[in-house]
Amino acid sequence: MKILLPVDGSSYSTRAVRYVVKHMPSFGKRLSLTLLHVDPPTIERVSKYVSAEDLARFHEKNAAAALRAAKRVLSKAKISFRERHLVGDAGTSVARVAKEERSDMIVMGSHGRGALKSLLLGSVVSKTLASTRLPVLVVR
Repeated sequence: MKILLPVDGSSYSTRAVRYVVKHMPSFGKRLSLTLLHVDPPTIERVSKYVSAEDLARFHEKNAAAALRAAKRVLSKAKISFRERHLVGDAGTSVARVAKEERSDMIVMGSHGRGALKSLLLGSVVSKTLASTRLPVLVVR
């Protein structure tokens, strides 16, 4: 089974990683796991004044921080994984990568905001659900 596991460095995404580790037998013997971090783009007014190299370093640093806990959990459990880093809208990027990777499932953590806050702030889980036909396991 191919699982895409988007992470943002929060305790919620780490909880999703731990869920996958705990339920490994449920996912089959041939688990292929891809960790994904999608960093939001910098606003155009800022990116005009920053070099492309500095922006790339900025996004790499954010990805390293976001993936740190997930990589630690998976390495401790001796589970191999691939990792990808992107810059863009998280919800649509997760769905696009899942399609590109031919994933069987997306497993992601939810911050558990209420309906009103999600409406106002947007929800990566909601955008992902709206952008994919794959099963999405949301861990809270």
